[in-house]
Formats: sequence, C-alpha cells, structure tokens
Amino acid sequence: MSRVFCAMIVVLLVASCGGGGSTPPRNLDNACSIVSQRPEYLKAFRATERKWGVPVHVQMATIHQESKFRSDARTPHKYLLGVIPNGRQSSAFGYSQALDGTWDDYKRATGRNFARRDRIKDATDFMGWYMSQSKERNGISLYDARNQYLAYHEGHSGYARGSYRSKSWLLRVAGQVESRSQRYQTQLTTCRRFR
Repeated sequence: MSRVFCAMIVVLLVASCGGGGSTPPRNLDNACSIVSQRPEYLKAFRATERKWGVPVHVQMATIHQESKFRSDARTPHKYLLGVIPNGRQSSAFGYSQALDGTWDDYKRATGRNFARRDRIKDATDFMGWYMSQSKERNGISLYDARNQYLAYHEGHSGYARGSYRSKSWLLRVAGQVESRSQRYQTQLTTCRRFR
C-alpha cells in the first residue's frame, strides 16, 4: 500500500476512536464557558425554553447535577459480596439521567420515537416536558430550580407526597442545584454568546 493510503487509514482509525462526544466541557462552574465550548448546547437550551418555558439556567443546573454534562452518564454498578458486578443502581442514562420508563413515557407523549438520551437536544426537550408536567401537576414554577429538581428526582407523585422531606441529603443537593442555577443565570447575562 502507498504511504498516503496508510496514513489516511491511520488518521481515520484514530478519529473514529476519539469518543469525544461524551467528554464534558471544561470549567463546569462557568455557564459562559460551557455555551462557548458547546454552541449546540445553547441551541438546545434555547429551543427547550421556547417550547416548554423552562429557563436555560434551570436546565443547565439540573443537567450539571444529573450528569455533569456527560452524554453517556450512568449510575454506578451494584455489587454482590462487594466484588461481583450485579447490574446498575437504576436505568438512568444520558445528560438528563432519565429512567427507561419515564423516557418511554416522554417518547409516547411527544411522538419523538427516535429521541436519544445521549443527545443534548433530546435530553433538554425531555427535561422541558418533565418540568412542565411538574408545573401542571404540582404547581411548581419553571423558575424554581430547587423544587423542580426535587420533583425531577422523586417523581411527580413522590413530590406530591413530600417523600423528599425525610431525605436531608436530597434537600442539600436541591439547594446546591438552586444555587448553581442562580449563579448560571447571573453569568449568562454577561455572556456575549448568550445575548
């Protein structure tokens, strides 16, 4: 084979093994940095805000908590006797960490049969759909990152029952989501790309 042909094959193999799709952006504490590195994220966030009314900063804070912006995020494995892998803790997957059953409900309700949890535009649309359901069912403002997160984590019925009240760790996490949402909102007002 010619050297040029061999070099092209090597380049193609290396490029196909890159796997950069699941690599999160750098500096996840800075909303401007995230949308600057991943303009497709901002496009997805804005589309969801227009369609469902969920503000960009609430979406971003929730995705940060759920997956740290990793498209292929999964829950940890469970182990028998501490060493034998025994499946995952749940079926949560992707940016939004949607469970299999909830994702299926979303696809049925919206007709988006080819939506994928590891695609940002589908994950944000799911989040918008779910949070708008939380507003309808439980009266939670779409701007209320804390309570939207509690309903997102506990489910609509669990939130209505107040199941989160006995989970101090979850209340702490929901507070962190709220703080991050406020920080992202402030940062986004200064982003040239966001204006």
